Amino acid sequence: MLEAAKDLGASELTILRKIILPLALPAVAAGWLLSFTLSMDDVVVSSFVTGPGYEILPLKIYSMVKVGVSPEVNALATILLVLSLVMVIASQIIARDKNSRGR
Repeated sequence: MLEAAKDLGASELTILRKIILPLALPAVAAGWLLSFTLSMDDVVVSSFVTGPGYEILPLKIYSMVKVGVSPEVNALATILLVLSLVMVIASQIIARDKNSRGR
């Protein structure tokens, strides 16, 4: 597709916008979803991987739960749940849209 676009006179920006980014987007989205899921799933590994001064939401919730469950912990967990559901629904919509275009 890249060669065809170049042969037909498409500019570099058009090639990037119309060919490269749409082809790379599913891989980037899958990598982001995988890293997001792993960071929520494994708090211990996340605590070792994150550098000093960084605090991700699962670690924040974990440190707050050690002290005791408060309304803040419930709110943060709800936000995390909603974010997860939004990501799953978005990935399903994108996958369904890709499948319907391919037919």
